[in-house]
Amino acid sequence: MPEILIVEDEEPLSLLLRYNLEAEGYSVEVCARGDEAEIRLQESQPDLLLLDWMLPGLSGIELCRRLRARTETERMPIIMLTARGEESERIRGLATGADDYVVKPFSIPELMARVRAILRRAKPEVISTLLKSGDIELDRETHRVHRTGREIHLGPTEFRLLEFLMSAPGRVYSREQLLDRVWGHDVYVDERTVDVHVGRLRKAINKGRMKDPIRTVRGAGYAFNDQFAIG
Repeated sequence: MPEILIVEDEEPLSLLLRYNLEAEGYSVEVCARGDEAEIRLQESQPDLLLLDWMLPGLSGIELCRRLRARTETERMPIIMLTARGEESERIRGLATGADDYVVKPFSIPELMARVRAILRRAKPEVISTLLKSGDIELDRETHRVHRTGREIHLGPTEFRLLEFLMSAPGRVYSREQLLDRVWGHDVYVDERTVDVHVGRLRKAINKGRMKDPIRTVRGAGYAFNDQFAIG
């Protein structure tokens, strides 16, 4: 499980980031001050650091500079979060050693994609492009799904839905949570639409007497059956 440290003093934003990252399967820790984060990072290094530019105690840009000067953390992936969108500031942030630079307000799905891309490049051993459970294989890079060796053709929404559920087997997601993660916060879709797409996904991946890997939890939502690979 990839470990991510969030250093952000805006509590609503840090909670939002933590919620979304944990939903993607990451182990997440949060610090609200730059000086506290520096002490924390001397103990052990996460797989990726989400670092706010403006922090109490020690600025994010100075913390980034210090981390790059240390042998233990010189290659640790860092994404800088900031409200400074000017080109000169972006150049400064990247020149200090940040691997990527995201300007607030930003899209959560876009940030999740940037996190995956950086981890895939910097630490390929901690993030897999292939999800496998039982006789189902989902390839995140080629956007292909196979079951018992046969390719299953899914629409983009059904693919994202299956990918999201497979990334956290056993975890139950409400329709509202699935709308946020699969469709995004900026798109208005009725919750019943989730049921329609789950139905389409089931029809595509279940043929004949094949076991259904999608579990319906009455009154709660849907989950990818964590016993599917066993049964």
